[in-house]
Amino acid sequence: MIEILQKDSLALLKKLISIQSFSKEEDQTADLIEQFLQERNIPTHRKLNNIWTYNKHFDAAKPTLLLNSHHDTVKPNSGYSRDPYDAQVEEGKLFGLGSNDAGGCLVSLIATFLYFYEQEGLTYNICLAATAEEEISGNNGLECVLPDLGELEFGIVGEPTQMNLAIAERGLLVLDCTVTGKAGHAAREEGDNAIYKALKDIDWFRNYKFAKVSEVFGPLKMTVTIINAGSQHNVVPATCTFTVDVRVTDSYTNEEVLKIIRTNVDCAVKPRSIRLKPSSIDKEHPLVQSGIALGRTTYGSPTTSDQALLSIPSVKVGPGDSARSHMADEYVYVAEIGEGIQLYIDMLKPVINGK
Repeated sequence: MIEILQKDSLALLKKLISIQSFSKEEDQTADLIEQFLQERNIPTHRKLNNIWTYNKHFDAAKPTLLLNSHHDTVKPNSGYSRDPYDAQVEEGKLFGLGSNDAGGCLVSLIATFLYFYEQEGLTYNICLAATAEEEISGNNGLECVLPDLGELEFGIVGEPTQMNLAIAERGLLVLDCTVTGKAGHAAREEGDNAIYKALKDIDWFRNYKFAKVSEVFGPLKMTVTIINAGSQHNVVPATCTFTVDVRVTDSYTNEEVLKIIRTNVDCAVKPRSIRLKPSSIDKEHPLVQSGIALGRTTYGSPTTSDQALLSIPSVKVGPGDSARSHMADEYVYVAEIGEGIQLYIDMLKPVINGK
């Protein structure tokens, strides 16, 4: 059965690569995934470009685990030397846009779902969700369908991690800060210079140390990345704006970080979003322990994925290598897909009592 799953997964991935599926334009890959499942007599649900389904013997009395990955891609960069939509295998590598991020993960999770689909007596239901807009953290991807999936106990998010376990992921806050002064002539003692007023707050962002330090990531990190003020050389600026990139650890929620910042600075602070939350799963969780028993290592991920949208314990794990994501001539090793399927299945077996 594993060999058939591997063969079908490779064929599905080649078809996915051949279809342009930029974020917000994933309708054709959604059609393909929907068709692939329905051809195997699996009922599917669809909302916009998101497809989800459940195991055959779903039991509402049991908890549900989520298997999720995305089928949108970034646009190919100018460094490509080959057709990004031509899924060719050379020297064991399957080339093509989205092959590594996150096509290999997606088809491996679909294969894992198929492996368990008809099994009876599982201790968990399984929800498979192939979602859109991950690459742009869009509102019409996983976030849009989460209310429709039902109550979830924990999840696996498929991203290329070389099948090691990202047991925590940083959250992200992007803050637009505004300092208001008063305009005046630079040659006279007039006005209230907004730049000078901003320096105090910028210095605070540079030097403040949050009390709680993450065991996985270390201290929370804040960086001022953009500053704008002034219109001409002889006018004291009335306004200074600056942007702060905040990488939140699993020691705080985004809301807690925002409250601490606003308590300590004088500028107006407006977050662009608080959706991208830090996430984590206890290292003692049975799924993590199952992965460790299979020789996988654990780490904290500095990159953001759809895991940031989940309020349940989740682990980010999948075949492929994050270093290949968004690179020119992207590829995934064919062997990685087979290994990914086997490892997903072996990780889940002791957790959900699969056979």
